[in-house]
Amino acid sequence: MWRHALAAVTLLFAGAAVADETVVVCYGYGCVAQAEIRYSSGQLGEIRRLLAYAGDPANERIILAKVIGRLYRWAGEQSPVHDDRGGNYADGNESGKMDCIDHSTTTTRLLEMLQRYGYLRWHRVLAPEPRYLLGLIANHWSAVIEEMSGGHYVVDSWFVNNGEPAVILPLEEWKKGAGPDV
Repeated sequence: MWRHALAAVTLLFAGAAVADETVVVCYGYGCVAQAEIRYSSGQLGEIRRLLAYAGDPANERIILAKVIGRLYRWAGEQSPVHDDRGGNYADGNESGKMDCIDHSTTTTRLLEMLQRYGYLRWHRVLAPEPRYLLGLIANHWSAVIEEMSGGHYVVDSWFVNNGEPAVILPLEEWKKGAGPDV
């Protein structure tokens, strides 16, 4: 009986074999340039194992911040986004620079890949959201996730240098201007 339970748990954490996956990454400000990034089955297995440790929604968000950073780091090994720096001003004239449109689009695509594979157990992916300057002009965008039991969070990789953990904040705090000063 214990052998059957152990086998079931092993299968749960082993997951189905995953083939390589391609995700299109935007860069150049406003998605003017794009690159197809290939994530290997080994990389996806590493991501699956990391997210399998999440025992609750809060822990999944902590791990997810690191996972998004890792996915961007691997994207930087295959494209110019390795030059991206947090915010819009530290990039200079680098070809891999990314604005919030590039980040919100790409991060949403990465989150959708994780959701499609069943790696997100406590959240689902929503459409990117804007935050407004003086309530009039959309001056920043971010990817958004929803906790299954309620609560919306931004997953904002724009704040950080390529490969660093994304910033995850409650959506309402972010809309009021919360986040690192870049």
